Amino acid sequence: MKTEKNKFSLWLLAWPIFVELLLQLLLGVVDTLMVSRVSDDAVAVVGLANQLFQAMMILFVTVASGAGILIAQKIGAKQNETARTVAIMAVTVSAAIGLVLSFILFTEARPLARLFHLEERLLPLAQSYISIVGSGMVLTAVMAALSTVIRNTGNTKGPMITAIGMNIIHIVFNYGFIYGAFGFPQLGLTGVAISTLVSRLLATCLLIFMFLSAFDRRMEWRDLFTFNRKLFGDILKIGWPLGVNMSSWVLSQLTIYTFLAIMGAKELAARTYMNTLESICFMLGYSIALAVQIQIAHLYGAGNIKEAYKSGYRGTWIGLALVAFNGAILFFIGKSFLGFFTSDAAIIKLGLSCLVLTVILQPGRMLNMGFGNALSAVGDTRYNMVVSLFSMWGVAAGLSYVLGIHMGWGLAGIYVAMICDEYLRGILVFIRWRQKKYLRQAERHKQSTAASASGVTAAQT
Repeated sequence: MKTEKNKFSLWLLAWPIFVELLLQLLLGVVDTLMVSRVSDDAVAVVGLANQLFQAMMILFVTVASGAGILIAQKIGAKQNETARTVAIMAVTVSAAIGLVLSFILFTEARPLARLFHLEERLLPLAQSYISIVGSGMVLTAVMAALSTVIRNTGNTKGPMITAIGMNIIHIVFNYGFIYGAFGFPQLGLTGVAISTLVSRLLATCLLIFMFLSAFDRRMEWRDLFTFNRKLFGDILKIGWPLGVNMSSWVLSQLTIYTFLAIMGAKELAARTYMNTLESICFMLGYSIALAVQIQIAHLYGAGNIKEAYKSGYRGTWIGLALVAFNGAILFFIGKSFLGFFTSDAAIIKLGLSCLVLTVILQPGRMLNMGFGNALSAVGDTRYNMVVSLFSMWGVAAGLSYVLGIHMGWGLAGIYVAMICDEYLRGILVFIRWRQKKYLRQAERHKQSTAASASGVTAAQT
């Protein structure tokens, strides 16, 4: 049986997260690959729709992210019952938010698609895809909360197993609906949307089963009504800056995708294909960053301040080495990868023109993610928020417009802007981690508590 220390080791946390995220990415890759067999227009619609979904997900991911960090901290501090209460609230509140978003996306799909200046011919495709996949936003909300909760208890294998099952089901249903195989009706993009919905429903059911026994005391129906105002305030204290940070990123990306839509459907499709390629390259580094966040939160909650500080460096340097290696592979497979998805020479040329810039982007993203997650793990989320608001809008979005549209650099200009944004944020969060503001506060509190306990013991004797 694993000890708690081993359970929260970087490797044991990271490898299942990597497999889970890789398989979740495969879900998107399969979508992109199979949808590309429908048309490049359908790929552009899926790329834009997914940006819209990410923007709306911020509302419940905020709660899930804050709860996840708090759960790891409370488990580290041996407060398992408190961690259980936090987990229940995260799931129920996320589900409520997801229900509201499902209704909005199902009923207002076409008006939402119009917001992004899509060409008129793409609107029917967008309406169909957004309304079907969006109606299952409640499933996405519950999945996000359950996965985060389960992962932050140290059980990173559970969400991984779920991702494997979800991918298998999704691939089978995609193939059936797109090609009319296995007796399925041939529904094209609509079939892909239905496949996504069904696979998420089954994954949610499996995660609920795992969640019921995730803590020492098994979940019961009456627990659904559990609500602790103080603990929910603690969740929001950590989570709302994370939410602003994530919303800033997603909305700035939506703005950039709007610039791409103005440039044309080919630029939009090229960026969607390249985004898939980048995600594959960065996935291992991202899994390390997530594992580091869980590990640091656990160590911080347990009072192991020095080890928590070292963990931030160790995880980020490992991630940088992995991302650099993956970037080199990305450079050599880029052309073959794009050719696998589309035969449109113009789209392939656009993607290849940005390949070197894509490789340069990845280390900056890892630096930002590694130390940014380390700061979040100790509750220093407001700093990340301020840095993100400034850099994502002033640099990523602002410079994208200047270079991409105003100066006519096109897709390459947008990549240059993203590089500047990632490296600027990476350097700023690195400096903040070195300052150890929250870690010093925790160390002083630990010493003060120890001194008080010593004084009480002396008085009693």
